[in-house]
Amino acid sequence: MTAVTAMTPTEKTGARTEEAATLIGDSRERIDSLDDRIIGLIQERVAVSAVIQEARISSGGRRVNLAREMEVLGHYRDALGKPGTALAMTMLELCRGRI
Repeated sequence: MTAVTAMTPTEKTGARTEEAATLIGDSRERIDSLDDRIIGLIQERVAVSAVIQEARISSGGRRVNLAREMEVLGHYRDALGKPGTALAMTMLELCRGRI
């Protein structure tokens, strides 16, 4: 049986100093917290989108409003550049077809 040894902070972060390893570790914790908040907001957006789709469909409309989706894509592109468009596409895909 081989003993499992824990990685040191510098090994875990790839940093060359303890100071940098601490900064990286703390920053990663903040990123993890931000990611949790982003995921929560996306889940909330999915729920709101489902309400909108249900109202649109029950009133005889289509499930997706392409003009609105183009607005969303433009908003993300304007704020984040070309990668924003890809991010918005993924988000819109998550929000479609929940009904």
